[in-house]
Amino acid sequence: MSLLKNAEFRLFWGAQTISMIGTNTSRTAIPLLAATTLAATPMQMGVLGAAQTFAFLLVGLPAGVLVDRARRRPVLIVCDLLRAALMVLIGVGFFLDRISFPVLLAGMLLIGFATVFFEIAYQSYIPVLVGRDRLVEGNARLESTNSVSRTVGPTLGGSLVELAGATATMCAQSVAHLLSVFLLSRVRTAEPVPQGRPDRRMGAEIREGLRFVLGHPVFRAITGSAATYNFFYAMTVPLVTLLLVDEIGFSGTLVGVLMTIGGVGGVLGAALSGRLALRLGQVRAMRLGYLATVPTTLLIPLAGDGWAALLFAGPWFATAFGIIVYNVGQASIRQALCPPDLLGRMNASVRFLVWGILPLGSLAGGALGEWAGVRTALFVAGAGMSAGGLWLVCSRLRSMRDLPAPEDFPSAHTAPLSK
Repeated sequence: MSLLKNAEFRLFWGAQTISMIGTNTSRTAIPLLAATTLAATPMQMGVLGAAQTFAFLLVGLPAGVLVDRARRRPVLIVCDLLRAALMVLIGVGFFLDRISFPVLLAGMLLIGFATVFFEIAYQSYIPVLVGRDRLVEGNARLESTNSVSRTVGPTLGGSLVELAGATATMCAQSVAHLLSVFLLSRVRTAEPVPQGRPDRRMGAEIREGLRFVLGHPVFRAITGSAATYNFFYAMTVPLVTLLLVDEIGFSGTLVGVLMTIGGVGGVLGAALSGRLALRLGQVRAMRLGYLATVPTTLLIPLAGDGWAALLFAGPWFATAFGIIVYNVGQASIRQALCPPDLLGRMNASVRFLVWGILPLGSLAGGALGEWAGVRTALFVAGAGMSAGGLWLVCSRLRSMRDLPAPEDFPSAHTAPLSK
């Protein structure tokens, strides 16, 4: 039976969709408000951008421990309520003309903390809601709406700021999170009470999560490939706009259209990931999704005007398609192989390692572009992203077709750490 016939999943899917649209809208709207209303400097804009992911470095690992100690659905509800309240407070501050940059930055950091807990909890809640035999379908549907939100959110955020103003923009995002709370409150799937161990300390539990991820051969390969890809992908972020605008001379409208192509590829990848997993095997589809598409990024530095623009559009579309297929597969594998009591810490450890490296990649990309030129730096980034596939090729995943049984991979979790 399709998960679309599962009322509980539909409620959760709707809540996650609305919440992610709100999150991706705010990631564009808040910096735009800082630039237009507060006249933020380039340095302040950089700090505000870093604040969006800084929380994963600061509280990501402890958040995994706390999520494992609690039921996940209440965590999701509390996080959405906190984000809704913070959005309202920021909106009221703009209305009363009492918002300064430090206040906005503090609000962004607090929203980031709530987002960390939300994302770790929602990934840990999926196996409870759909069962481990339906993880591919569940993750594919969730990734499809993630891709849509990443495409729609920036446009929606910019339009709201321009047409409705600061206060209305923040209140609209607050309403999105409250709608998510309403849908989550109607989910009735029973969730087992976590079996806490009062003698365990947070540091020991954090180390247990990291040891599981780094000591498990499948998790190590998946995390290594994702971290390598993310570092070199982050290198491209400050460079792609320079390539399209300064090097080639495209207009802002055309740049927007070209960037949207990636969102279309991501939506298509999410829509087809389940079918590819059935036809090719779950692990093989994940592996080929990465290996067959990411190396096309080596063509991006050759892009130019006219027909040569396809050398950007084609790889941008293909890579977005392949990475979503990869993400659906790797998320499903992680959720299926991880012991239930470690899901939060596992997801937190992966996010810490994979997302924590993003700021370093952005800095490296800017420095290399300044020293060697934009096109050379983009070629290095493409080669690095492609090299991330070596983690998959050189691991046990290279010969697998389908998801392995958990007992085939003894993990670091079999010997609990002492306090």
